[in-house]
Amino acid sequence: MLRTILFLIITLMIVPLIAIYSDISFTDLQWELLKSSAIIMLVISLLCFLVSELSKNYSQVDKLWSITPVIYVWYFVFHGGLSIRMLLMGILVIFWGVRLSYNFNRRGGYNILPWRGEEDYRWEVLREIPLLKGRFRWGIFNLFFISLYQNTLLLLISLPALFVIHQKESSLNWIDLLAAVLMIGFIIIETIADQQQYNFQKEKYKRIDSKEKLTGNYANGFLTAGLWKYSRHPNYTAEQAIWISFYLFSVAATGQWLNWSLAGSVLLVLLFFGSSSFSEKISAAKYPEYQKYQKRTGRFLPRLF
Repeated sequence: MLRTILFLIITLMIVPLIAIYSDISFTDLQWELLKSSAIIMLVISLLCFLVSELSKNYSQVDKLWSITPVIYVWYFVFHGGLSIRMLLMGILVIFWGVRLSYNFNRRGGYNILPWRGEEDYRWEVLREIPLLKGRFRWGIFNLFFISLYQNTLLLLISLPALFVIHQKESSLNWIDLLAAVLMIGFIIIETIADQQQYNFQKEKYKRIDSKEKLTGNYANGFLTAGLWKYSRHPNYTAEQAIWISFYLFSVAATGQWLNWSLAGSVLLVLLFFGSSSFSEKISAAKYPEYQKYQKRTGRFLPRLF
């Protein structure tokens, strides 16, 4: 996991720089918006670091995962001239953010006291790794990976909206329609996957609390039905696909299938790969049947053979 994190941090520094300086140049407006949004991101990162260190709850970025991309995109929309394409992008991102925030809230992620709420169980496991154990070492990890890396990524996945400003006068086309349909479709898939997992966990702990005999998936401890029969992480698959679809709006605006704003979704895929590997290591140690599930079911996509 630590090697994965180190790799992610290195790619975060290299990929955006290569992407930006090898592509078309920014206008003065785009540079100003990029600089100001980067300052906003750094302030948010510092606040997340300070709050998490003081509260000992290291899921502060998790609370903002469904919020800050909405802020960034609409910041670009308002300053970019409110074109039809940008408004469509902004509306879809609101749809995504509201749904994800609702799901995070019902799992106990938010609290009336903003610094509280349920912490991601993986942070507790990571804190026990010898290399990260100790106040100073964990603080460094919290600053550079939990706070800075993740907040930077949330800005990067929003950047197709900044790129579209360059071509704000171009009319909608079939790629815009494709991007919108795909994004809505993957939001629906993510909603279904999250609901299936929520229902399963709620019923499992209800049976445990009432001391009922656990059978089937409940005895195994993890869900293998519904969308989870075809993918071990259908919600992760959909989340990655949502932002790849969002990137397509920049393609629609310019006619270029590859441009620098792809960096965010590429780094997101790498993050989810590392995150899912760590989660599965925990699950395999906790549930005896999980390794069999891994062998017969694809991580993100259905296994064809």
